[in-house]
Amino acid sequence: MANVYVEPRPKAREEHEHIDHYVLEYKNDEPVTHTKYKTQAEAISDAKRLGHSPLIARVRVTDKGNPDHWRAA
Repeated sequence: MANVYVEPRPKAREEHEHIDHYVLEYKNDEPVTHTKYKTQAEAISDAKRLGHSPLIARVRVTDKGNPDHWRAA
């Protein structure tokens, strides 16, 4: 199973920015699907259904190169 990232959108530049939806992306920012998920739980469920291992953000401003920013769902 490939790791995929459950990314909040819009991408935050600051901690307090509002999350509108979530997307699934590979490490290189390529989309897994072109779906905008209303909740993080919906994105996680779809990632698992597609056979991926979803990673969710521990922080609001994320960096896919920093493993401290992510945890397994």
